Amino acid sequence: MAEIQQKADSGGGGKKRAKKMSTKIDMTPMVDLAFLLLTFFMLTSTFSKPTVMELNMPAKIRDEREKTELKASNAFTVLLGGDNKIYYYDGLLDNNVKPDLKSSDFSADGIRKVLFERKQRNPNVVVMIKPDDTSTYKNMVDILDEMNITGQKKYALMEISTNDQDLIKGSGL
Repeated sequence: MAEIQQKADSGGGGKKRAKKMSTKIDMTPMVDLAFLLLTFFMLTSTFSKPTVMELNMPAKIRDEREKTELKASNAFTVLLGGDNKIYYYDGLLDNNVKPDLKSSDFSADGIRKVLFERKQRNPNVVVMIKPDDTSTYKNMVDILDEMNITGQKKYALMEISTNDQDLIKGSGL
């Protein structure tokens, strides 16, 4: 608590002056309160939980006959390129026919709109995601987020083929 110390009057004659008083403040209660509040907030706060994306991995195939072939009409291929670019085409890559390659980005009017349109046209569409060597990890996470946002249930992460890489290089997009 605060305490005021007074000097005793020496009783000398002369002018009467106001007594000088010195103050002394005890800081112990304030320090106790600070540590009490600090302890309270540390024990009652919650730590931020890391955000984790759930990926379901396919079961191992025991027999080659269990594999199902993907129809070209149900396939939609997304190629992740450098500089946050996305290239996509309908169907599977066929050596005889060059697909109609289009370019997009990660904006709401970009790949998200395209994925919504494909899902409305064909609810059985399977998106094949093929990242290029020039794409970043952020691009991979962003496209997986887009799959989650658009409610796409069937998608696969695949290695990009040399034909797909040549298609990107030769596209000029």
